[in-house]
Amino acid sequence: MTLSPRAWWAARAARRNSTIFLESSLARVAWQRTRKAVARWAWLGLVFGAIAGLIVFAPATWLARAVASASSERLLLADARGSIWNGSAVPVLSGGPQSRDAALLPGRLQWRLGLRAWAFELRLRQDCCMAGDVVLRVRPGLGSFAVQLMPGDAILGEWPAAWLTGLGAPWNTVQPGGSLRLTSPGLTLEVAIGRWHVSGQADLELDNLSSRLSTLERLGSYRLHLDGSAATPILMLSTLDGALLLNGTGQWTDANFRFRGEARAKPGLEPALDNLLNILGRRQGALSILSIG
Repeated sequence: MTLSPRAWWAARAARRNSTIFLESSLARVAWQRTRKAVARWAWLGLVFGAIAGLIVFAPATWLARAVASASSERLLLADARGSIWNGSAVPVLSGGPQSRDAALLPGRLQWRLGLRAWAFELRLRQDCCMAGDVVLRVRPGLGSFAVQLMPGDAILGEWPAAWLTGLGAPWNTVQPGGSLRLTSPGLTLEVAIGRWHVSGQADLELDNLSSRLSTLERLGSYRLHLDGSAATPILMLSTLDGALLLNGTGQWTDANFRFRGEARAKPGLEPALDNLLNILGRRQGALSILSIG
């Protein structure tokens, strides 16, 4: 069939318009896909940017809440300032939820948190009570959690024994005086599947302790020694000197801690220590039996 010149030009124009329309439609579809992809990546960028901003600028109060929760509100970081990476707070010992007992330290605890050797490194400093920076390496894992106290100064810190009154009974009744001195050449605590593993050693010396429950100005000095060299970590209480004689041994078995010991007065000083011995444990004649767990 032969088309007339007019019909031929009309058919050609129609084909050209159809091609233009098709190309326009394809371009429009491609543009829509590009726009959606750009919008999707923009939203992802905003989300990841917001998350990164929260991590970088996370306030110190978040760390304070985490510490309170982990310690059942026995240790509080009051008046937290700064961020979780670089901040400060006032350490407070408390008797826990609903308790009215609380005792704070005279000075702010400063911290810096960073990453080192595939672990979090936490540096602590407190001018009133710590000899220098105390460095902790924290390694979270699947079903495990490890905290390593890095070797440093022989004396890590010294705190007033009166700080313990914040924990409530029996410390708020005993009202201890004196100081607590912590030393360690290095210590690692690890929790895996609910079980505690300890390696290294640490000593807590209770120096020149006193109590309002005794007429004596000084009860004595004592040492708590933690030894993690054995398969089962051992905590030993011993008397260095004084009128009140303390001794005992504790052990960790899986997630449980059990301590057994005794307290007694030096011969001739029983009347001055009778009230204190009644508070410390279960009386058994001249002895006061100490029991935890």
